[in-house]
Formats: sequence, C-alpha cells, structure tokens
Amino acid sequence: MGNTVKTTVLLASLSGLLLVMGDLLGGRSGLIVALGFAVVMNIGSYWFSDKLVLAMYKAQPVGPEHPLHQIVQRLSQRAGLPMPKVYIIPDASPNAFATGRNPDHAAVAATEGILRLLSEDELAGVVAHELAHVKHRDILISSVAATIAAAIMFTAHMARYAAMFGGGRSSDDREGGSNPIALLATVILAPVAAMLIQSAISRSREFAADAGGAEIAGGPYGLVNALRKLEMGSKRLPLDANPATAHMFIIKPFTVGGLLSLFSTHPPTEQRIAALMGR
Repeated sequence: MGNTVKTTVLLASLSGLLLVMGDLLGGRSGLIVALGFAVVMNIGSYWFSDKLVLAMYKAQPVGPEHPLHQIVQRLSQRAGLPMPKVYIIPDASPNAFATGRNPDHAAVAATEGILRLLSEDELAGVVAHELAHVKHRDILISSVAATIAAAIMFTAHMARYAAMFGGGRSSDDREGGSNPIALLATVILAPVAAMLIQSAISRSREFAADAGGAEIAGGPYGLVNALRKLEMGSKRLPLDANPATAHMFIIKPFTVGGLLSLFSTHPPTEQRIAALMGR
C-alpha cells in the first residue's frame, strides 16, 4: 500500500473511531465540545509550531555564510520550494527537523552534533528528507491526526466521568441507556487505539519523506549513510527532547523497545534503509 493511501486510511480510521465513540456514548454535544477543544488547541500549535519548537530547543538562525544554509538553499531550489529559514540547535546529539505551517513559512533546524557527524553528502540527504516533509505538508497532516486523537482522548475522559456518575445517552441521541461494558471498553481501548494510529501515520510519513528526500537529493546514498550514522549517534548521545515533538526529528530522539515500539513515531532504521535501497 502506498504511503499516501496508507495515511488516508489511517486518518479515516481515526475519524471512524471518533464517530464510533460518539455513537457508543450517545453524547453528540459532548463529542462536539471535545472536537472543538482539540481543534482550537491544535490549530494554535499548528499555526505557531515553528516559533514554539524553535524556542523550545533554543535554535539560533544562520545566514547565507553558513554551510547548512547553502545546502538548504541549493536543495530548496531543486525541490521547487521557497527558501526556508535555517537554524542551528546548540546540542551535541545528532538530529534535525523541519517545521512550519506551510512551505512559505517553513524552517529547517539541525543540531551542532549532526553537523560534526555527517559529511556534506550525508547532510544533504538529511536536509532533502526535511524538505520532503515541507513539500508533503506533513506538519498539517500530523496536526489533523493530533486533533482527532486529542478529541478521542478527551471524550474518553468524559466517558469515564459519565460512568462514575451514572451518565448515559440522552434521549435525543438514542432511546435506551448506555451499555456499561461498551462504555468501559471505549474508555480503556479508544485512547490506546488513537495513539497507535497516530504513531502509524507518523511512521508512514517518514517513509514518504525518505523517498521524497532521495528524489530531491538525486539519490538515496547520502540519506542511507546518514541514517546509519544517526542511529548509532543518537543511541550514544540521546537528545533531551520533548516527547510531543519526537515525531518531527529525522531519527527518534530516544530509544524505545518492546511493546512501546508500537507507539514509536519512526520506523526501525533498518526498514527505512531497506526501503530506500529498494529491498
């Protein structure tokens, strides 16, 4: 299944889960409140994401004299994108991300660690990957996914209180009382399912950005070699990253294993390399 189709299916699954919750809980008004709250919260995050995230990591802008700026400028022209702002993050852990609500308001940021670790070709592969995120409008996609997931989680909390205080369906929504077993299952399982689907969307977008980055860079080898180095470098020197921003980085900032890998925002690096090499 293509990554675009997969993302569409996953987003539809999130939306369907939200509708199922509304049906089970029978509270259309509560569902609307939850969705409205999530929309407002995530629109704010989407609109100001560049400023918020760059400030969080103390990113400093650099100009045309900086080698990173020159690489970003060259690849932006090749990709047919407006020139993003370029930032350096004062951190020794090797990583990078792109942010911004659209290609006209984009920024590419890289840590000092990644500049020391990678060759110019490898760094170009990383930059091309981040520009592919910008070109694919992945910040918008992740914001939509986060909005629906937040609404599901908020509604599940409302369901928990409804169960505690004996709340049920309103007569306007459907005749009959609420099913306590369905309510309990919804409260427990829906937030987990939402997190799983949201993580799967993020992994799908990483594969798509890898493929798009290889196209922008003119080949996969720089990115492949960069991913190998970054996998080892990030384990040796993890980034002290906020979990809410982990999906933005080219390599997951911290290691997760076991069942927690189901919630990982990034595919395993070996799978990304295999996909890039056509294996």
